[in-house]
Amino acid sequence: MKQLAEFLPIVLFFIVYQMNGETLSIGGWQYTVDGIFTATGVLMAATVVQVAVSYALTRTLEKRLLWLLLAVLIFGGATLVFRNQMFIQWKPTIFNWVLALVFGASQFIGDKNLMERTLGSQIHLPKPVWTRLNLLWVANFAIVGALNLVVAYGFSEETWVSYKLYSAIGFTLLLTVLTALLVAPHLKEDQLAEK
Repeated sequence: MKQLAEFLPIVLFFIVYQMNGETLSIGGWQYTVDGIFTATGVLMAATVVQVAVSYALTRTLEKRLLWLLLAVLIFGGATLVFRNQMFIQWKPTIFNWVLALVFGASQFIGDKNLMERTLGSQIHLPKPVWTRLNLLWVANFAIVGALNLVVAYGFSEETWVSYKLYSAIGFTLLLTVLTALLVAPHLKEDQLAEK
């Protein structure tokens, strides 16, 4: 459920973008949707609400959500201030590449990589599996970031907006499946060892 809620700002961004040129009446005010700029404002507001609701429900702030909020506000703000959509189009690439660097660097810092530090208290895996799992996530973030640029520069803005929505869902599902395939055989071994 939490994963689905995290897609809500992207879904709202997509929906508002599709309303480009439409005039909305909000509380007696007339507002004409201005494509990616209005959609970016909605993305920023929805991300703030997402983080606030997450905090209200859990009384904790996930670092990843805070970094995402910071990236959305910086790149979204630059998009609106400079009226240049390339800022918001670069946001997914920079965010994913920073994650790839952080996960990748964690392989060489300390005894445990980031995946093991995050999930090690919940599941027990052999060291080589933690390494493969961490590298899978590094590869995912690097590829997602690169493909975002390919679509942003090689296709229309409208195609990029659609790609952003569908790729976010698709890559998340793919990463979840690949992670489960890597972890599942070892969970069975753990359960048998505990009996």
